[in-house]
Amino acid sequence: MISEQATAWGEPEQQPGDIVKDAIRKEKILKEIAAAQGDLQALVARVHSVQSDVDKLSSENSTLQMYIDNLTMQMAKRK
Repeated sequence: MISEQATAWGEPEQQPGDIVKDAIRKEKILKEIAAAQGDLQALVARVHSVQSDVDKLSSENSTLQMYIDNLTMQMAKRK
């Protein structure tokens, strides 16, 4: 009954060779997915590293800005 429905809806019946081809295709896709996940993990690690650098530089910029502001106020008081 199921086979008749599949054929009736235009889906071809699977041949024994098709099962092997499907298994090989699925294995290839799974390997590609695993490789893509590895690449994504590497990118995420890089993003975290860069974000850490950005946070550090932002903190240093704030410190420098505070120093500049203090120098500016001292110079203004001298005049």
